[in-house]
Amino acid sequence: FLDILMGKTVEVGSRKTLKTGPNDTVFVNFADHGGPGVLGFPSDELHVADLTKVLESMHSEKRYKQMLWYVEACYSGSMFNKLSPDMNITAHTASNEHESSYACVKDEELDVYLGDCWSLNWMNNTEQIFPYLNKETVGEQYEIVKKMTTESHAQIYGDLTYIYNESISAFMGHPGSKTETEPVSARKYSYKSTASQDVMMEYLKGKREKSHIKEEAERLDKEIKYHIVAESKVQKILD
Repeated sequence: FLDILMGKTVEVGSRKTLKTGPNDTVFVNFADHGGPGVLGFPSDELHVADLTKVLESMHSEKRYKQMLWYVEACYSGSMFNKLSPDMNITAHTASNEHESSYACVKDEELDVYLGDCWSLNWMNNTEQIFPYLNKETVGEQYEIVKKMTTESHAQIYGDLTYIYNESISAFMGHPGSKTETEPVSARKYSYKSTASQDVMMEYLKGKREKSHIKEEAERLDKEIKYHIVAESKVQKILD
């Protein structure tokens, strides 16, 4: 991930990297698990010190004009709460440095959550004004989504002067050209919210309630007990 930000050659995924310069705006949308000072990846983790070092290098090497981050993760505020306001970077986070973010919209049939509350809120807000994204600034969207997100405390860090007053179209496109479609009403949805770290437990409990096979029920009981013990140990470490 850091190599991609720095524009280095990578041999995984699409192999695309940020070949940006001093006139480019960069938008990074990150959604995964997190902890105090760390973001999670499927097989790795990113620590705040390493991210900060790369962002400082990108700034000194003039690899962007402005950069906007949207980060959905537990404790996501801890990755940016010490971000300098003089690096032309602004970061919106789903939660502050001390709390979880929340999963929303549970499909009861599949027993899975389809999204996260804060992310659904900013996407829903963006859909409401699409394609005229030049009508809302970064700061305005932050304030709107902060009010919409009642489960956690959305935060904003970094440059709160210039980027804060830029339209979101500067980073997401769609400034409202005549060739685009007319705005449509945002889709409606109802959701049950659950702290992200509790999603697995909710899933297991749901499976247990629906289980009518003795062997499967016993296996799920053991797995639930294991997660309760493991979560207790994690909380002791975090506390």
